[in-house]
Amino acid sequence: MKIILLQDEKKLGKKGDVIEVSEGYARNYILPKKIGTEATAKNMNDLKLKKANEDKVAQKLLEEARELAARLEEKAVVVKIKAGEGGRAFGSVSTKEIAAAYKEQHNLEIDKKKIQLSENLKSFGSFEVVAKLHPQVAAKLTVKVAES
Repeated sequence: MKIILLQDEKKLGKKGDVIEVSEGYARNYILPKKIGTEATAKNMNDLKLKKANEDKVAQKLLEEARELAARLEEKAVVVKIKAGEGGRAFGSVSTKEIAAAYKEQHNLEIDKKKIQLSENLKSFGSFEVVAKLHPQVAAKLTVKVAES
């Protein structure tokens, strides 16, 4: 019996896979637990349409991420932190502060969780920071740390 999996299942396959199982296994385990559904012509067509829609949405998200990356890379942001004796910085710049500075200075939304700091920004100057906007898109942000 052919079954379309509705969720990932160990030893069977991933969501959306069409697998061949015995009729008893399908009737007594897969169908009652809603792990899969019978692979009828209607269900196969629905699966095909669903995959096409998911591909279209994924492509749109990729294009939006590329567009945002281009806009982020062309604009630098200035983050001000307090300085102590001898021009030393108090604390460091966090991803939350970088995201807030982009929102305030350029009106660009970026999730603080997507910004990756290789090291803490504890000194004044200009730094390049990577923002992973999409699994296939990474933007290089220019962050200037200045004394407030």
